[in-house]
Amino acid sequence: MWRADAPPSMSDRTMSTLHILWDESHIWGLLVWRAAEALGLPYRLVKGEEIAHGLLSCNPPALLVVPGGTARLKAEALGHAGIAAIRDYVASGGHYLGFCGGAGLGLSGQHGLGLCPWSRASFSDRMQHFVSGHIHAATRTGHPLVPDAFDRTVAASPASAATAPASDDTPLLPIWWPGRFAPEKDGEVEILASYTVPGPDFWVADLPLDTLPPGTFAEWEALYGIHLRPTFLEGQPCILHGHHGKGTYTLSYSHLETPGSPAANGWLTHLVEHLSSGRIRAAAHEVPAWDLDALPVQWDDPALLRARALFDDIVTIGINHCLFFRRNAWLIGWRAGIPGANLNNLHAGICTAVSMKPSQAATAYWAAQRETFMRDLTLFHQGVTGYLLAERLAMTLSKTFPETVSRQSLKEQRTALFGPPMASGGLYLRLLDTLDTLVFLGLSQQEGSTARQ
Repeated sequence: MWRADAPPSMSDRTMSTLHILWDESHIWGLLVWRAAEALGLPYRLVKGEEIAHGLLSCNPPALLVVPGGTARLKAEALGHAGIAAIRDYVASGGHYLGFCGGAGLGLSGQHGLGLCPWSRASFSDRMQHFVSGHIHAATRTGHPLVPDAFDRTVAASPASAATAPASDDTPLLPIWWPGRFAPEKDGEVEILASYTVPGPDFWVADLPLDTLPPGTFAEWEALYGIHLRPTFLEGQPCILHGHHGKGTYTLSYSHLETPGSPAANGWLTHLVEHLSSGRIRAAAHEVPAWDLDALPVQWDDPALLRARALFDDIVTIGINHCLFFRRNAWLIGWRAGIPGANLNNLHAGICTAVSMKPSQAATAYWAAQRETFMRDLTLFHQGVTGYLLAERLAMTLSKTFPETVSRQSLKEQRTALFGPPMASGGLYLRLLDTLDTLVFLGLSQQEGSTARQ
């Protein structure tokens, strides 16, 4: 249970800042970084290697924030020493806040930190993972980590949340292809929020729910035996809180850092201020919309500008041929089966890199990597263009000449470019790793970061 009277352990030696774990976060790490900047929060971007070498013990933050991404890859980046260091930090009185993949990392089981006794639930159908957009949430009444404005519904258990009414009074929280918690009776785990019903911008894979006539899902279930409606989410926990040793963990499958999401952003500031015992105060309470394509150029490097143009061309080709679509100003949507999530990572990375003020470390790194990166990108651009157009041709011919474009051939093209399914590899991974390091070196030196301290 929440212990309001518990002494703030480590207060005499805790920095009034939050640390953001950068490894294996990509676009989701950029969202958390941007939220910290927009909300005026003091922060430092950190790597798993630093944590493994004692960063959290020698200079503990008020709060460790772990963005979305793949929990398995985050655990690998931390290694045994980094995992042990985070557990020790929380057990000694630290606070852990994880979003989506960062929430999964905080759970028990394989690739988990074991802060929370719950584990991650498996999906009975992979389509259940392909949900995105805003969803109404029932929230726990009277809990200090729940904003007073949300104290109108109760989410003490999944069952009570399932019967809670959804209305304009219930907060709309954003989820982007979330995992699921596996509730257990043991352990003092508090449910701060649970899902109720989808909001107006909710999608299942590439199907926008708001555009489907009433009864469509029922008809599909009767005719084809497929279950696409997101009723499996109703009553499921969305945000958890609990204690590990003297410290706490807060795990959220909702991306509270999502740009232009007032309820989520307000809850994020509330969490940061309360979990830091007031040592961190937000200067704002909402993260403004983020238009990636409209970011101004601050690093006027010809190769970087060429790289951005090549990525823009890939996106344009995908949109022109109905494989991509504008999900919102910072996120590209994609047709089922197309590696859109991978391309979002690359697109967000290059747009951010060009918009950064070039730090000395980033400039030196780019000088060493420029030639290799641009050679790989040229090959990647050619390969992805051919792959996307082949996917489009396969769609066109699927009714009349279904075997003209071999599905096996398309799979092999995709694997060569992006790596095997549910993993990363090929040219994609090489490009992503370079962009990831470049952006980290640039953003770590920006004005709002405490990385230099």
